[in-house]
Parts: sequence; structure tokens; C-alpha cells
Amino acid sequence: MRRAKGFWGARHRLLRTVKETLLRAGNFAYRDRRVRKREFRRLWIQRINAASRANGMSYSKFIHGCKKAGVDIDRKALSELAFHDPAVFSAVAEVAKAAVAA
Repeated sequence: MRRAKGFWGARHRLLRTVKETLLRAGNFAYRDRRVRKREFRRLWIQRINAASRANGMSYSKFIHGCKKAGVDIDRKALSELAFHDPAVFSAVAEVAKAAVAA
């Protein structure tokens, strides 16, 4: 019952309902710990895509250029650069663009 504190209505009062609710909540928590990782990767890719298009190249060409140039920055860090420091991201994009052209 303590774990159901704050639940709405009968979900925190009635023992059978509490047990069902906690099982369901546990299943969602287990599943969503994995889903969260997918959602964040999608967010990072969207941010990188928007920033790379602002620098005149598509996401796939940008990533290919980064791999070709040996830039070993993961998508999370690239996303942070694109969001918080666009000037540094532009420099990385230029390196990637040069690697694709070469």
C-alpha cells in the first residue's frame, strides 16, 4: 500500500486494485527503461539532422563524413554541440564535408 501512495481513487485504497496497479506500473517501468534509450537516440539524431542541414549537408552525409574523417564523437555529444554550441558544430561539419569531398 505504501508504494501506491499518491495513486488516484481506488488505486491507492483497495488491496486488489493496488496489487493490479503496481504490477502494471512495474511492467511499464521495465518496458520504458528500454524505450527511453530509443527515444533519446531519436532526439539526438533529429537535432544533428537539423544542424547538419543548416550547414548544407544531410544527416547521413554528415555521419559518413565524420566516420571518414575519424571524428569519434557519439550522437549524444554531437547533439549537445548542435544545441548549445552551433559554432563548434559548424567546424565539425566542415571537417565532415571536407572528408566527403576528398
